[in-house]
Amino acid sequence: MKVHIAAGASEDEASAIAAAVAEHVGEPVEVFVGDAEEPAVVHDVDASPAADGHASEPSDAPGETEEELGPTDRERRLRDEIADIHRGGPEKYRERLTEQGKLFVRDRLDLWFGGDGTGEEDREDGVHFEDGTFANFDSWHEDSPSVEEADPDTRLPADGLLTGAATFEGRDLFFMANDFTVKAGSMAEKGVEKFLRMQQRALKTGKPVLYLMDSSGGRIDQQRGFFANREGIGKYYYNHSMLSGRVPQICVLYGPCIAGAAYTPVFADFTVMVEGMSAMAIASPRMVEMVTGEEIDLDELGGPGIHARHSGSADLVAEDEEHARELVAKLISYLPDSAGESPPKTDGTDPAKSPAGIDSVIPEAPNKGYDVRRVIDRVVDADSVLELRPEYGREILTAFARIDGRPVGIVANQPNQRAGAIFPDAAEKAAQFVWTCDAYDVPLLYLCDTPGFMAGSQVEKEGILEQGKKMIYATSSATVPKQCVVLRKAYGAGIYAMSGPAYDPEATLGLPSGEIAIMGPEAAINAVYANKLEDIEDDEERERRAQELREAYREDIDVHRMASEVVIDEIVPPSDLRAQLAARFEFYETVEKDLPEKKHGTVI
Repeated sequence: MKVHIAAGASEDEASAIAAAVAEHVGEPVEVFVGDAEEPAVVHDVDASPAADGHASEPSDAPGETEEELGPTDRERRLRDEIADIHRGGPEKYRERLTEQGKLFVRDRLDLWFGGDGTGEEDREDGVHFEDGTFANFDSWHEDSPSVEEADPDTRLPADGLLTGAATFEGRDLFFMANDFTVKAGSMAEKGVEKFLRMQQRALKTGKPVLYLMDSSGGRIDQQRGFFANREGIGKYYYNHSMLSGRVPQICVLYGPCIAGAAYTPVFADFTVMVEGMSAMAIASPRMVEMVTGEEIDLDELGGPGIHARHSGSADLVAEDEEHARELVAKLISYLPDSAGESPPKTDGTDPAKSPAGIDSVIPEAPNKGYDVRRVIDRVVDADSVLELRPEYGREILTAFARIDGRPVGIVANQPNQRAGAIFPDAAEKAAQFVWTCDAYDVPLLYLCDTPGFMAGSQVEKEGILEQGKKMIYATSSATVPKQCVVLRKAYGAGIYAMSGPAYDPEATLGLPSGEIAIMGPEAAINAVYANKLEDIEDDEERERRAQELREAYREDIDVHRMASEVVIDEIVPPSDLRAQLAARFEFYETVEKDLPEKKHGTVI
């Protein structure tokens, strides 16, 4: 191809034009300047341009072919530097990890992602890349001896914090992981910068974030430049707040996360602690003793038992590192990558137990306890249940599961725990779970069997009204498809919190054992007829009259009366409940619900 350009063009300009045109058209190009009869430059597609019509000589050493080219000493030196950084802190700290039954951070990444960070292996799961490997490199590398002899106060590879992106269970996500061999996984200026960049990239791309925490907190002896700065450690929690509801944030704790480090797990959507290994607290035992005089060890202060049973900050407790990975793999399978996307579906499976047994599981007597899990096992796909915070607020069960392959969030009263009455901690647990499901478009299934909110001086001190309103608020504000099933009792404000007819469910279904009322028969008879019954002197006559009143009251609140008055949408044969729910969730998959225009509510 011949190209003519204006007279006066320089040789460099002619060469650049020749190269660009040749690359574009995919064939050799001759460039003529002005009226010249000979080309100033000839450019072959696979060769460098040459002036005066002659191909340029190869830039490689004489006699060397492309096939013989390989890494230079410069590249080998770089690889040695990377390998040195990857070894982490001093060997004695690596040995301590082994004694504690913990993995070195890079072995942990290999467990999670199965990769080596080079991007050379073609794996379904693998570390794609790491950012900030050379953080703080200049401050320690030149003067640092070998890793075995290094001073832990001066050797700071990657500044003790690893960040990057990876594929996990076929899902792309961002990760961070503390290196506990580098000053106990503490955070300082360069590591903080890496953490913030990772969060900001997650915000931009809409990818989930995995936090693998093992940190003693901020590096007190190096706090300048990261503690109070605009782009310092405080920005972590600002970014956590901005990410909240935007992308799933999952945190796994592998060690003692104290002070500032403890906020990341509580800001995350889901927190996994590892038994015998992890802890989190606002201050260390030493600091607690100094401030309050209380002597306490770390496990008693903030171990998995404390946060799983008492604070509710731990959603799941793993037996070991491998189990933690398994739990997160299951958890993320119910969640989309980001808000506005649909949760991933799978092929449906039959339930573990036959739906034909549902009616037999639910006792006829309204006050007799049973395990609501026996109903759930007959409604959802086999092996699909992942219960969250099972030891906290046990009067309500919160769990992810699937119905015919579709992820759902289950909020179920638990009648074998204090008759299923709603206590403050159970209400708080349910509210947060509903809020999270709604953020990530996971449909909600409410299984109602409760005498309502618990009464008494102790629960008033614990904030039953405050926590109860949060549960009702979350249910009211949720715009995902909701189905409410009245299994048996639906008394008092319990039917409100459990997404009853007034709370915009796609349906309120009742089983033949269902009852809806302000209160149960015993409480109602006592409230209305106590004086009249007391006036009956004969004990047998008094009991006969009381029984008549109970039966009349029960007829008035029976699910058939509720269906007759169109309070509920349908009475469903218990054996058909799973099929009904599958059909209804599928039908209402794309339902749209609008909330009033406002900045946000003021309840939570």
